Amino acid sequence: MAIPHLRVRKALAQRALTVVKRLGLLSVEHRVLRNSEHLFIPLTRGLSEREMHLVGGEVGEFGIDFREGVLRRKRPRDLVEALEDKLPPYLLSMLPKSYDLIGDIAIVEVPSELEPYKRDIGEALLRIHPHIRLVLRKASAVSGVYRTRDYEVLVGSGSTETLHKEYGISLLLDTSRVYFSPRLAYERQRVASLVKEGEVVVDMFAGVGPFAIHIAKRVPRVLVYAIDINPDAYHYLLRNIELNRVQAKVKPMLGDCREMIDRALVGRADRVVMNLPEKAEEYLPWACRALKAEGGVIHFYCFSEEPEAVEKAVERALAGVERGGRSVMEVLAKRRVKAVAPYQWQIGLDLMVA
Repeated sequence: MAIPHLRVRKALAQRALTVVKRLGLLSVEHRVLRNSEHLFIPLTRGLSEREMHLVGGEVGEFGIDFREGVLRRKRPRDLVEALEDKLPPYLLSMLPKSYDLIGDIAIVEVPSELEPYKRDIGEALLRIHPHIRLVLRKASAVSGVYRTRDYEVLVGSGSTETLHKEYGISLLLDTSRVYFSPRLAYERQRVASLVKEGEVVVDMFAGVGPFAIHIAKRVPRVLVYAIDINPDAYHYLLRNIELNRVQAKVKPMLGDCREMIDRALVGRADRVVMNLPEKAEEYLPWACRALKAEGGVIHFYCFSEEPEAVEKAVERALAGVERGGRSVMEVLAKRRVKAVAPYQWQIGLDLMVA
């Protein structure tokens, strides 16, 4: 059905929205439409002569078009759709394109330009994802030995502890006390799919256990040594081992993985997982020590910048393995796991080491 729309140039859109809302004329059931030059604001009815005068006084140039009204979805698809009538058009392009959903918590990065609208962004995420109860804003980078970051609560309530599910496993964790990335779900499942029955795996930076538990749930006969230095991560690792009923397959270890390997795991592993991209290169000699004498596979992750990000990662991995007294017989797989900054990637390499 055709309904009246206020047509304004994009530069005047925020002023127009403000006056239309004040006059009670904005149709909340319909979407704001746009083309390359104009916004078309849906109205509940036509404007009276007095209202035309008020709008003209505040907005200047405008028009009234009768267009087919486009009904809003009960639930918006994304942040742009959810906030198109609240943010100036030039800011819509700055809205985050992605964010993390961990259990019933959403974690978003809000650029400084959107600081005045951060609560609106949080409320929009609650509308897009009805199961979310808490929205956090990243307030610092990941840092420290325990790989944690600070958060600011935007909207919602409750603690920062949550239960996250992926590919049939359950992970209990506290987002403020441990490091966890839901964006690595596919990578964890991919690595688990490569593990063969009877293998011994060393997970050097296990966190709350996602790699270890994926492997244990997928492979009928396997032994995974899951190591982490963060006592909070170790606490949740213990709980997740029990929650997923893999006590017979996953052996948790609290401490520095270098000390744990030197103490008990030299020459034990068929496969080593090194999910600490910011520092894994330093730990490659210990990954090599953990492998059996006949060799095995190392799943190595690092950050690398373009150009030739993958090639640079391979060079660093080869050098690190050589420092560990071993050699890379074959690079079984190399892939860009995820973007971490402009022109910077997390790279994953599967290395066959002799």
